[in-house]
Amino acid sequence: AACSIAFAALAGCGSAEDAPPTTNINGETAKDRTKQVDHLHPVVQVRTTAGEITIELDAEHAPVTAANFLAYVSRGHYDGTLFHEVEKGFIVLGGGYDANLQEKPTDSACRNEAHNGLKNVRGTVAMARRPDVIDSSTSMFFINVADNKSLDYKGDDRADYGCCVFGKVIEGLDVADKIAAAPTQAVEDFPRMPSERIAI
Repeated sequence: AACSIAFAALAGCGSAEDAPPTTNINGETAKDRTKQVDHLHPVVQVRTTAGEITIELDAEHAPVTAANFLAYVSRGHYDGTLFHEVEKGFIVLGGGYDANLQEKPTDSACRNEAHNGLKNVRGTVAMARRPDVIDSSTSMFFINVADNKSLDYKGDDRADYGCCVFGKVIEGLDVADKIAAAPTQAVEDFPRMPSERIAI
């Protein structure tokens, strides 16, 4: 199934030229937030209650998706959001729900660039989407903690289109592993929510 981890939230996008400078997901000023490798590979530091994860984006292969993610980062959308779906040996998913499990408002859906040649291998970062709509990614993203070929682009129909990889973890993959291995419980509509909530 295409992106079975995808959920119903939809989010916005923009062009690569619109991408803000590198930043991180926390409350500091932009000047102090991160380093930048180059224009096509901005670096985002994700500070979570379980530790820090540093992501290098790939705006060369996924310009629309990288710009979309950075737009949410720049306006503080991810602050206080939860990793609401985790599974050891699969993924950690977050970026859509606040501490009260309320879905945060998003922009319009982003074009799916899963056909860009990047694969959902361990350590990569991708956008979640609705299984029934190809272009439905919004703010929710996930980190692959294993090689997940089932989430790759295989064809142009909605079942095979996959989830767009737009970056990779360059530091803190052990933190993602720790989050993925956290004990979980079913809470409302979330079947694998960490028992102790993990927030950005």
